[in-house]
Amino acid sequence: MNYIQYSSVKIIVSGRVQRVGFRYFIARIAGDLNLNGYARNLFTGEVEIAAEGRKEFLEVMIEKARTGPPHSKVERCKVEWLDFKKKYDKFEIF
Repeated sequence: MNYIQYSSVKIIVSGRVQRVGFRYFIARIAGDLNLNGYARNLFTGEVEIAAEGRKEFLEVMIEKARTGPPHSKVERCKVEWLDFKKKYDKFEIF
C-alpha cells in the first residue's frame, strides 16, 4: 500500500551562498515542488531553509540546495529532519 509521507526539514547551507540568488533559487524550487516554508540569510554568511511538504519533494530540494545556483559554491549542507507540523502556508524569502 502506497501512502504519501509528509515531513519538515531545516537546512543550513554554508559557502558562497549569499548575494548569488540562492534564496530565490530555493524559492523557485519550493514553488515547483509545492513546498512551504522560508529561506533567509543568517548573520554567519549561511542560508537557513525551513521547508515542509511531501518527503520525496523535500529530498529533491535538499539535493538542489547541495548544488545551488550557478554563482554559488556550496561547501556544507546540514540537514535536520523534523516532524511535520503544517506551520507554513506558503514559501517566503526573508
